Amino acid sequence: MLLIPLVGFLPPTDSRVRSTVEAIERHLMVDGFVTRYDPSASSDGLPGREGAFLACSFWLADNLVLLGRRDDARRLFQRLLALRNDVGLLSEEYDPRAKRLVGNFPQAFSHITLVNTAYNLSGAHKPAEQRSGHPAHEVGLASAGRT
Repeated sequence: MLLIPLVGFLPPTDSRVRSTVEAIERHLMVDGFVTRYDPSASSDGLPGREGAFLACSFWLADNLVLLGRRDDARRLFQRLLALRNDVGLLSEEYDPRAKRLVGNFPQAFSHITLVNTAYNLSGAHKPAEQRSGHPAHEVGLASAGRT
């Protein structure tokens, strides 16, 4: 769901995008990181716990940029960066209860999304904005009632 505005399927100004991001923040965030699903609401048939999926957390940060919530995006990005090991690598997931990286390691998908989010936070012509067709500053103005 977080990829919808990132690939340009819907603009970040669409109320469905904003409400989806807000619902994800309310229902799928665990200790500040995004899980793929709520394992208490559905059985995946797998043993053990579901960790926070790092790519989803980076995608949330990208969505926050598009929604004009740059400070929230930066805070999430900094929390994600703090998870890297001593040589800067990330795994697929993070277990917030055990406070450790879990899953496939190292995970290229996590590193690709890290690079994309860093780039999206770095300047005016970010890939997510280009694909969405709506610069983040316009989204922020639109959400504040100004265009």
